[in-house]
Amino acid sequence: MPRLPRGVPLARHRVQEAMRGWGEPDERVETAALVVTELVANAVEHTAGRRIRCRLLRTSGRVRVCVWNRGRLHSPGLPGPRDPERPSAPEGGPYGAEGPGPVALDGAEDGFSLASVGEDGRGLMLVDALATRWGTRTSVSGRLVWADV
Repeated sequence: MPRLPRGVPLARHRVQEAMRGWGEPDERVETAALVVTELVANAVEHTAGRRIRCRLLRTSGRVRVCVWNRGRLHSPGLPGPRDPERPSAPEGGPYGAEGPGPVALDGAEDGFSLASVGEDGRGLMLVDALATRWGTRTSVSGRLVWADV
C-alpha cells in the first residue's frame, strides 16, 4: 500500500477482510485490525519509502501481522517487545510483573497515565498490550515489525 495516511484504513480493511474470509473469530479480527492500524501508522510517520508491505501469516491458534517498510526518515527509539514470560520493567513499573496495567486517561493513581508518555510510542504500547508477542528486525533496507494475535 502507499506510504500515505490513506494506507492506514486500507491496511485495516484488508486485514479484516482476509481474516473474516479465513473464519477467524471477531475478537481476533478486531485485535489484528487495531495492531495493523498502529504499525502502518508508525510506518507512514517514520519512514521514507513510497510503499509499505503488510502480510498476514496464519498458523494454528494465531495470526502474525507483519509490516515492512524501506528506508527511514528518523527512527524513534522503539520500546522493546514484551516477553510474555518475563516483564520488561521492574515490578511496579508500567510493565511490571502483571504486564501492562490499566491505563488511566486522567492520570489517576490506580493506572498508568498516558500523559506520562510522549506521543511517539503510545501506539506501540497498544500493540504490546494486544499482541501475545511482537518484535522488530531492522536492516540496511528497512524495518520489519511483527505482532502475534
